Amino acid sequence: MDLKLVSAFFQLIRWQNLVFIALTQSLFLYCIEKPLFLAAHIIPNVNGFYFFLLVCASVAIAAAGNIINDYFDLNIDHINKPQKVVVDKIIKRRFAIMWHLLLSVIGIGFGFYIDYKTGVRFLGVANLISVFLLFFYSSLLKKKFLIGNVLTSLLTAWVILVITYCETNHLLDVFRKGTSLQIDKLSRVTFLFAGFAFIISLIREVVKDMEDIEGDEKFGCKTLPIVWGLMPTKVYVAVWLMVVVITLAIIQLYVLPFGWWPSVLYCLVFILAPLTWVLIKLPKSFTSNDFTALSFWIKVAMLAGILSMSFFYFLF
Repeated sequence: MDLKLVSAFFQLIRWQNLVFIALTQSLFLYCIEKPLFLAAHIIPNVNGFYFFLLVCASVAIAAAGNIINDYFDLNIDHINKPQKVVVDKIIKRRFAIMWHLLLSVIGIGFGFYIDYKTGVRFLGVANLISVFLLFFYSSLLKKKFLIGNVLTSLLTAWVILVITYCETNHLLDVFRKGTSLQIDKLSRVTFLFAGFAFIISLIREVVKDMEDIEGDEKFGCKTLPIVWGLMPTKVYVAVWLMVVVITLAIIQLYVLPFGWWPSVLYCLVFILAPLTWVLIKLPKSFTSNDFTALSFWIKVAMLAGILSMSFFYFLF
């Protein structure tokens, strides 16, 4: 087996992001949903083997999206990040398309199988829509003003939302008594984390657009920094950063009376501190390397936010 080819394939699908997706969904099930439901002696609808298939479907669709994104971004990537180009350099374009199709079919197929076995409605259709949205994002919408950023952020939030969707949209509802209180609590926590994922992803996507402005501008993309300019885009990012920081700070003040000191300290050090650092450095950032560093710290805050799910294991 050609190790260079294998390494290139893992780079193409962005395996670190796929691990992030699997970790996010696993933490949500085992640290939030299961403790919440088991306290009321309820078994989650999508559990065990079917949850494994759900994670595999999410990972497969994300991997397919990463492949098709690099396929359509080939010329731009030769300018923005030539050292990371894989398609047509190591992996031929036709093989990239084949892997995209195969992974997409796996993700869609697993969704319909989960529908059939668990009574969830339209998960297969939702996965099919996700595949098409990722394709149109990569081929067309990514170059449009803001809509590509919003779409990517929505799909990031969907990684969390889909788990609660499987609990609230299935044919077995009539047989599961006493779930309304648990579903209500689950929905609130879901939208808390999904909202966090959406806004942080939106911020990071715009920062990446500032990082890639040279190549994007050459090939006619209409991203936020190209249409608005660098300084107005920084103001846009700063506003969203302040929204996140202030909201998280208010939440910490709210939970302090409950004695949740470990979670408050964790949030301050691993989420609020990196985001505040980004907010401070943003006005002084002008080069691609500057924005790469900001993007890294935003991703650190996003990972820390997802890992904070583990604190809920002790609350339910």
